[in-house]
Amino acid sequence: MDLTAFMKKYADQIGGQFTQYDPSHSIIIMPVSGNRFQTVIGTIRKNELYNRSLITLNSKVCTIKHSLDYKMLLEQAAYFNYCRFVVNENHLQIEAVTAVDATTEGTLTEMLQEVANLADQYELKLTDSDIH
Repeated sequence: MDLTAFMKKYADQIGGQFTQYDPSHSIIIMPVSGNRFQTVIGTIRKNELYNRSLITLNSKVCTIKHSLDYKMLLEQAAYFNYCRFVVNENHLQIEAVTAVDATTEGTLTEMLQEVANLADQYELKLTDSDIH
């Protein structure tokens, strides 16, 4: 799977904006409901434990803070198809991961849509703003 080529093609299909950061990192600014946009970063990285290459898609939700209801977030994640909540660099993020050699364009499309839509939904729910 050529992640960069796929993300560029998908951005063109949905009227998004594509940027290649480097050969392992691509960014799509994706349209979501309410005339808003959500940034999704696609990364290819090597998982040393299992000796395989993974595609990680993530999007920022909000800055972490003690007042967030983390229990509610974990309970909500049980209903997601591909995604999970993660904390990275002081931000709550939505993330989806798949093996490079085991994914299809259809699955990757669904994953991108879920990442963008959930990140936008929880960003609005937790901050009442459209930040990312």
